[in-house]
Amino acid sequence: MTTALLIGATFLLAGLVKGVIGMGLPTVAMGLLALVLPPAEAAAILVVPSLVTNVWQLATGPRFGALARRLWPMMLAIVAGTIAGAGVLAGNVAGLAKIGLGAALLVYALVGLAGIRLSVGACREGWLGPVVGAMTGLVTGATGVFVIPAVPYLQAIGLEKDELIQALGLSFTVSTVALAVGLLRVDAWQANAVWASLLALVPALLGMQAGQWLRRRIAAATFRRVFFAGLLLLGATLALA
Repeated sequence: MTTALLIGATFLLAGLVKGVIGMGLPTVAMGLLALVLPPAEAAAILVVPSLVTNVWQLATGPRFGALARRLWPMMLAIVAGTIAGAGVLAGNVAGLAKIGLGAALLVYALVGLAGIRLSVGACREGWLGPVVGAMTGLVTGATGVFVIPAVPYLQAIGLEKDELIQALGLSFTVSTVALAVGLLRVDAWQANAVWASLLALVPALLGMQAGQWLRRRIAAATFRRVFFAGLLLLGATLALA
Protein backbone atom coordinates (compact mmCIF):
# COMPACT_ATOMS: atom_id res chain seq x y z
CA MET A 1 0.00 0.00 0.00
CA THR A 2 2.84 2.38 0.87
CA THR A 3 4.47 1.79 -2.51
CA ALA A 4 1.16 2.34 -4.31
CA LEU A 5 0.66 5.65 -2.50
CA LEU A 6 4.20 6.69 -3.36
CA ILE A 7 3.65 5.88 -7.04
CA GLY A 8 0.38 7.83 -7.07
CA ALA A 9 1.90 10.87 -5.37
CA THR A 10 4.95 10.74 -7.64
CA PHE A 11 2.93 10.78 -10.84
CA LEU A 12 0.56 13.43 -9.51
CA LEU A 13 3.58 15.68 -8.92
CA ALA A 14 5.23 14.68 -12.20
CA GLY A 15 2.04 15.41 -14.14
CA LEU A 16 1.75 18.77 -12.37
CA VAL A 17 5.25 19.73 -13.48
CA LYS A 18 4.57 18.67 -17.06
CA GLY A 19 1.32 20.63 -17.10
CA VAL A 20 3.13 23.80 -16.05
CA ILE A 21 6.32 23.70 -18.14
CA GLY A 22 5.53 21.16 -20.89
CA MET A 23 8.08 18.55 -19.82
CA GLY A 24 9.54 16.89 -16.76
CA LEU A 25 7.19 13.95 -16.15
CA PRO A 26 9.75 11.16 -16.78
CA THR A 27 12.50 13.13 -15.07
CA VAL A 28 10.56 13.73 -11.87
CA ALA A 29 9.01 10.25 -11.86
CA MET A 30 12.30 8.42 -12.41
CA GLY A 31 14.12 10.58 -9.92
CA LEU A 32 11.63 9.93 -7.12
CA LEU A 33 10.80 6.29 -7.87
CA ALA A 34 14.48 5.36 -8.15
CA LEU A 35 14.89 6.32 -4.50
CA VAL A 36 12.81 3.27 -3.48
CA LEU A 37 12.59 0.99 -6.55
CA PRO A 38 15.15 -0.62 -8.86
CA PRO A 39 15.72 1.67 -11.88
CA ALA A 40 14.36 -0.89 -14.37
CA GLU A 41 11.13 -1.30 -12.39
CA ALA A 42 10.73 2.48 -12.09
CA ALA A 43 11.26 2.86 -15.85
CA ALA A 44 8.66 0.16 -16.60
CA ILE A 45 6.05 1.96 -14.48
CA LEU A 46 6.84 5.17 -16.33
CA VAL A 47 5.97 3.86 -19.80
CA VAL A 48 2.17 4.26 -20.01
CA PRO A 49 1.85 7.69 -18.30
CA SER A 50 4.75 9.04 -20.34
CA LEU A 51 3.40 7.66 -23.62
CA VAL A 52 -0.15 8.96 -23.15
CA THR A 53 0.82 12.43 -21.93
CA ASN A 54 3.43 12.90 -24.65
CA VAL A 55 1.14 11.70 -27.45
CA TRP A 56 -1.38 14.22 -26.13
CA GLN A 57 1.29 16.94 -26.26
CA LEU A 58 2.39 15.83 -29.74
CA ALA A 59 -1.15 15.79 -31.14
CA THR A 60 -1.97 19.34 -30.06
CA GLY A 61 0.91 20.93 -31.99
CA PRO A 62 0.62 22.66 -35.37
CA ARG A 63 3.23 21.02 -37.60
CA PHE A 64 3.72 17.32 -36.96
CA GLY A 65 4.47 16.40 -40.58
CA ALA A 66 7.12 19.09 -41.04
CA LEU A 67 8.78 18.27 -37.73
CA ALA A 68 8.79 14.54 -38.45
CA ARG A 69 10.50 15.12 -41.80
CA ARG A 70 13.05 17.41 -40.18
CA LEU A 71 13.81 15.30 -37.12
CA TRP A 72 13.47 11.69 -38.32
CA PRO A 73 17.24 10.97 -38.37
CA MET A 74 17.46 12.07 -34.73
CA MET A 75 14.40 9.96 -33.83
CA LEU A 76 15.86 6.83 -35.45
CA ALA A 77 19.10 7.35 -33.54
CA ILE A 78 17.14 7.72 -30.28
CA VAL A 79 15.48 4.35 -30.91
CA ALA A 80 18.78 2.61 -31.67
CA GLY A 81 20.59 4.14 -28.70
CA THR A 82 17.77 3.41 -26.25
CA ILE A 83 17.40 -0.23 -27.22
CA ALA A 84 21.17 -0.69 -27.12
CA GLY A 85 21.46 0.90 -23.68
CA ALA A 86 18.49 -0.78 -21.97
CA GLY A 87 20.67 -3.62 -20.71
CA VAL A 88 22.42 -1.20 -18.36
CA LEU A 89 19.14 -0.19 -16.73
CA ALA A 90 18.04 -3.79 -16.23
CA GLY A 91 21.39 -5.46 -15.62
CA ASN A 92 23.51 -6.27 -12.62
CA VAL A 93 24.92 -2.75 -12.67
CA ALA A 94 21.64 -1.12 -11.61
CA GLY A 95 23.56 0.83 -8.99
CA LEU A 96 25.54 2.45 -11.78
CA ALA A 97 22.27 3.23 -13.55
CA LYS A 98 21.06 5.07 -10.43
CA ILE A 99 24.31 7.07 -10.32
CA GLY A 100 23.93 7.76 -14.03
CA LEU A 101 20.38 8.95 -13.47
CA GLY A 102 21.58 11.29 -10.74
CA ALA A 103 24.30 12.64 -13.02
CA ALA A 104 21.80 13.19 -15.86
CA LEU A 105 19.50 15.11 -13.50
CA LEU A 106 22.41 17.21 -12.26
CA VAL A 107 23.44 18.14 -15.79
CA TYR A 108 19.86 18.95 -16.79
CA ALA A 109 19.33 21.08 -13.68
CA LEU A 110 22.59 22.99 -14.11
CA VAL A 111 21.81 23.71 -17.77
CA GLY A 112 18.35 24.94 -16.79
CA LEU A 113 19.51 27.09 -13.87
CA ALA A 114 22.29 28.63 -15.94
CA GLY A 115 19.79 29.60 -18.62
CA ILE A 116 22.17 28.31 -21.28
CA ARG A 117 20.83 28.83 -24.81
CA LEU A 118 22.79 27.23 -27.61
CA SER A 119 22.38 27.82 -31.34
CA VAL A 120 22.65 25.18 -34.04
CA GLY A 121 22.68 26.23 -37.68
CA ALA A 122 20.65 24.35 -40.29
CA CYS A 123 23.86 23.22 -42.00
CA ARG A 124 24.84 21.21 -38.92
CA GLU A 125 21.50 19.52 -38.24
CA GLY A 126 22.16 16.77 -40.78
CA TRP A 127 25.01 15.22 -38.81
CA LEU A 128 24.46 16.65 -35.31
CA GLY A 129 20.83 15.50 -34.99
CA PRO A 130 21.68 11.77 -35.23
CA VAL A 131 24.63 12.21 -32.84
CA VAL A 132 22.39 13.92 -30.28
CA GLY A 133 19.72 11.27 -30.85
CA ALA A 134 22.15 8.41 -30.25
CA MET A 135 23.50 10.06 -27.09
CA THR A 136 19.97 10.71 -25.83
CA GLY A 137 19.04 7.11 -26.53
CA LEU A 138 22.01 5.75 -24.61
CA VAL A 139 21.18 7.98 -21.63
CA THR A 140 17.51 6.93 -21.86
CA GLY A 141 18.38 3.24 -22.04
CA ALA A 142 20.74 3.50 -19.08
CA THR A 143 18.70 5.82 -16.82
CA GLY A 144 15.10 6.13 -18.08
CA VAL A 145 15.52 9.92 -18.47
CA PHE A 146 14.89 11.38 -21.95
CA VAL A 147 16.09 14.96 -21.64
CA ILE A 148 19.87 15.04 -22.10
CA PRO A 149 21.04 16.14 -24.61
CA ALA A 150 17.79 16.17 -26.66
CA VAL A 151 16.10 19.11 -24.91
CA PRO A 152 19.02 21.58 -25.18
CA TYR A 153 19.47 20.56 -28.83
CA LEU A 154 15.80 21.07 -29.73
CA GLN A 155 15.89 24.43 -27.97
CA ALA A 156 18.91 25.38 -30.09
CA ILE A 157 17.60 24.71 -33.62
CA GLY A 158 15.36 27.75 -33.88
CA LEU A 159 11.88 26.30 -33.40
CA GLU A 160 8.96 28.55 -32.56
CA LYS A 161 7.32 28.08 -29.15
CA ASP A 162 4.48 25.82 -30.33
CA GLU A 163 6.85 23.89 -32.62
CA LEU A 164 9.26 23.35 -29.73
CA ILE A 165 6.51 21.96 -27.48
CA GLN A 166 5.44 19.60 -30.28
CA ALA A 167 9.05 18.60 -31.04
CA LEU A 168 9.57 17.76 -27.37
CA GLY A 169 6.38 15.68 -27.47
CA LEU A 170 7.71 13.83 -30.52
CA SER A 171 11.11 13.18 -28.96
CA PHE A 172 9.64 12.01 -25.66
CA THR A 173 7.07 9.80 -27.40
CA VAL A 174 9.74 8.09 -29.49
CA SER A 175 11.95 7.72 -26.41
CA THR A 176 9.10 6.16 -24.42
CA VAL A 177 8.28 3.60 -27.12
CA ALA A 178 11.97 2.77 -27.57
CA LEU A 179 12.39 2.38 -23.80
CA ALA A 180 9.45 -0.04 -23.69
CA VAL A 181 10.97 -2.08 -26.53
CA GLY A 182 14.36 -2.04 -24.82
CA LEU A 183 12.88 -3.22 -21.52
CA LEU A 184 10.99 -5.99 -23.31
CA ARG A 185 14.19 -7.03 -25.08
CA VAL A 186 15.94 -7.62 -21.77
CA ASP A 187 12.83 -9.10 -20.06
CA ALA A 188 12.53 -6.17 -17.65
CA TRP A 189 8.88 -5.28 -18.27
CA GLN A 190 6.77 -7.72 -16.29
CA ALA A 191 2.98 -8.00 -15.95
CA ASN A 192 2.87 -6.33 -12.52
CA ALA A 193 4.73 -3.32 -13.95
CA VAL A 194 2.15 -3.04 -16.75
CA TRP A 195 -0.70 -2.80 -14.24
CA ALA A 196 1.20 -0.33 -12.08
CA SER A 197 1.94 1.75 -15.18
CA LEU A 198 -1.73 1.79 -16.19
CA LEU A 199 -2.80 2.83 -12.69
CA ALA A 200 -0.14 5.57 -12.62
CA LEU A 201 -1.78 7.14 -15.68
CA VAL A 202 -4.71 8.43 -13.58
CA PRO A 203 -2.71 10.64 -11.18
CA ALA A 204 -0.44 11.70 -14.05
CA LEU A 205 -3.40 13.03 -16.06
CA LEU A 206 -4.92 14.68 -12.97
CA GLY A 207 -1.60 16.33 -12.22
CA MET A 208 -1.22 17.49 -15.81
CA GLN A 209 -4.66 19.10 -15.75
CA ALA A 210 -3.84 20.81 -12.45
CA GLY A 211 -0.52 21.99 -13.88
CA GLN A 212 -2.19 23.53 -16.90
CA TRP A 213 -4.56 25.38 -14.54
CA LEU A 214 -1.63 26.51 -12.40
CA ARG A 215 0.41 27.63 -15.43
CA ARG A 216 -2.14 30.38 -16.08
CA ARG A 217 -1.76 31.72 -12.54
CA ILE A 218 1.96 31.79 -11.73
CA ALA A 219 5.06 33.06 -13.48
CA ALA A 220 6.51 30.19 -15.50
CA ALA A 221 10.06 31.48 -14.97
CA THR A 222 9.63 31.30 -11.18
CA PHE A 223 8.27 27.77 -11.30
CA ARG A 224 11.07 26.71 -13.68
CA ARG A 225 13.75 27.94 -11.24
CA VAL A 226 12.16 26.04 -8.36
CA PHE A 227 11.82 22.94 -10.55
CA PHE A 228 15.48 22.94 -11.61
CA ALA A 229 16.66 23.61 -8.05
CA GLY A 230 14.66 20.59 -6.88
CA LEU A 231 16.14 18.45 -9.64
CA LEU A 232 19.62 19.57 -8.63
CA LEU A 233 19.03 18.35 -5.09
CA LEU A 234 17.41 15.13 -6.25
CA GLY A 235 20.19 14.42 -8.75
CA ALA A 236 22.86 14.96 -6.12
CA THR A 237 21.03 12.59 -3.74
CA LEU A 238 20.91 9.83 -6.34
CA ALA A 239 24.44 10.32 -7.66
CA LEU A 240 26.01 10.32 -4.20
CA ALA A 241 23.84 7.59 -2.62
